[in-house]
This record gives sequence, C-alpha cells and structure tokens, in this order.
Amino acid sequence: MKQPTTDISSQQAEQLLQPINQFLQCRTPASWIEQAKQPQSLPILLKDHMVCELKAAQSAMLLIRRYAVDEDSGNALLQWLKPYEDFTYRLKGNWRDLADHNKLNKRMVPKSTKPYSQELIDKMVLLIKEELHHFYQVLEIAAELGVSYDRITSSRYARGLFTHVRTYEPAALVDKLICGAYIEARSCERFAAIAPHLAPNLGQFYFSLLRSEARHYQDYLSLAQQISDTDINPRVQFFAEAERALIESPDSDFKFHSGAPV
Repeated sequence: MKQPTTDISSQQAEQLLQPINQFLQCRTPASWIEQAKQPQSLPILLKDHMVCELKAAQSAMLLIRRYAVDEDSGNALLQWLKPYEDFTYRLKGNWRDLADHNKLNKRMVPKSTKPYSQELIDKMVLLIKEELHHFYQVLEIAAELGVSYDRITSSRYARGLFTHVRTYEPAALVDKLICGAYIEARSCERFAAIAPHLAPNLGQFYFSLLRSEARHYQDYLSLAQQISDTDINPRVQFFAEAERALIESPDSDFKFHSGAPV
C-alpha cells in the first residue's frame, strides 16, 4: 500500500482532536469499534467511506451553486463532479481515469448580492478538491486490498441531521452549514477511533486525514456564524443532541457513520 501523502504524529493528532471532542457530545461507541475491527467489516467501511467523500463534495457543490455563484459557474461545478458520480452511482468509467479530473476548469463568479459569496466559494472549492482526492485515495487502497467497488446504500446519519434543517432563509443555509460541521467533525473523530485497529499503513492513512477534516468543520462553523444574523450556539447545541442520538442509538445498518451496532 502506498504511504499517505501527509504524515501526522500522535501528539499532532491529539491537538487536532481536542476541539473536535469538545464539539461533539459523545465519542464513537465501543461496540462500533469492535464491529469495525472485524476483517469482514473492512470492505463495507472502505466502500462507504469512499461514497461519503463524494457526498461531502456534492454537498459543498450544492451550497456554492445555490447560494454563491451564477448559472455558468454552477454548470462548471456539475461537470467537475460528473465523472465521479458516473462511476459511483452508475458504475460507468474506469476509476483510474478520475485522477485526471480533480481540477475545476472555470473561475467561479460570485453573486454580487451575497456578501459571503467569495468566502463560501473559496472554502467549499478547497473542500471539494480535498474530498475528491480522498475519494481517489480510498479507491487506490481498496484496489490494493482486492476490494472491488459496487453500489452501496446510504446510512441514516446525514439524512437524520438534515431532517432538522429549517425551511426559510438564511436559517436553512445556517443549519446546512452546522450539519456540515458535525459530519466533518464526526468523520475526524471516527478516523482517529478506528485507525489504531487497522493495518499500520491503512491506519496511518486515516490519521493523515485528520488535519483536513478538522479544518473543514471549523470552516463550516465560521461560515454559519458569519451568515447568521443571530448567535448560532442554540442551533449548534440542537444539532449536537440530534447527532449524539444518531451515534449512540442502535443501528442495524453498519456503515462508517452508523450508530451502535445491533
């Protein structure tokens, strides 16, 4: 297996995880870790992790398209992600060709009526690039381990969070950003939770993701507070409890973000 491009020490990991663990209301259940440690769980974890990276990129793309750019820029974003979506959802194309697609070929034109547009674009475009890179890295690892990709159903996790998003603006956008923060923070916490129980190179790969995931959650939170005309802490606490319930409650569908295994 290839060495991860970014090495990270245990001390650096602890520093990155300290605010994450304060932000989250609970840690990954021991029962989930026990399930994840089983050799038969690795294929489902790798495949679901890969899809989660794409969905994170798609969520960021949708935020840019809806709230920050003109139509031509939005169409360029759609074309950027299309090869990844074709492979993941329609099983079209060779995954190795995706290495040539991780670049946005058009400058994003921000909406002049939205003062936060440029910052939203800058942070979300960087997030998309990183998530698509992680997507490809997981595919490389899966191929080296002999795990072939096929379609996989979504877990309840993200859907359970977004169910609580308010239906009017800008509250809807604020809630979506807070949900994004929790998804990224939980990903970071869970990478660290499972990494020590995996083969050394695979565990180091998961540790190598902590820095970007930790920054993503902070970017989502800072954007939410910038856009909101009120203090976001009550909504942050609301989603904290919703997220904790999803993580701690019994879950029969074992996935990367699933709850306590039944």
